[in-house]
Amino acid sequence: MFGKNAKVDIALNRDVEQLIKTGGKEQILPIVQAGEPVLRQQTAAYAGQLSKRTLTKLIDAMHTTMIEAPGVGLAATQIGLGLALAVVEDHVRDDEDDPREIAEFPFHVIINPSYEPIGTETRSFYEGCLSFDGYQAVRRRWLDITARWQDEDGKSHEERLHGWPARIFQHETDHLSGELYIDKAEIRSLATTENLEDLWCEDPVPTEAAQELGFEI
Repeated sequence: MFGKNAKVDIALNRDVEQLIKTGGKEQILPIVQAGEPVLRQQTAAYAGQLSKRTLTKLIDAMHTTMIEAPGVGLAATQIGLGLALAVVEDHVRDDEDDPREIAEFPFHVIINPSYEPIGTETRSFYEGCLSFDGYQAVRRRWLDITARWQDEDGKSHEERLHGWPARIFQHETDHLSGELYIDKAEIRSLATTENLEDLWCEDPVPTEAAQELGFEI
């Protein structure tokens, strides 16, 4: 737990309360875009710097913002906050044969997350980012990982993740170390979301895009 020995940072708590207010009644927070320094910072580990009430409000606002964007994950850095905290959630699509291996990923608050690969298998698919709006690129990621995190109550969790949930967890955890997915993407695969939908979305495996745009998968 974060509780007994945690010390609330009064100034930070006040700043976060002000940040939450920017979301208005709808609780939709502004999402910062690439080029903002906070997206390149190593976040501070969360150790109870916020009051329970403020943390709960922050999580609710981040969840609402993520859903409305829409997205499947949102890191604290993406709303301008340098704490090791993110929210994730995704649901099964209609296509059971999707090679991205999309699986149900219920809502989680992931605090101080980390991961390590299981085995050596990787997969390359297009992915995007709410902080690099309007573009997507192919990124190679581990197929299977051991994911570790704490929840909002400070309870530690460890879980094996596979396929698309593993990709989401890696993406959001990387944010908290100052990394954007584009840093290690196949740069020649970079496409506007519009062009991706028009040209390359028929097959989730970007084989044709790789041939036409000149990159490897």
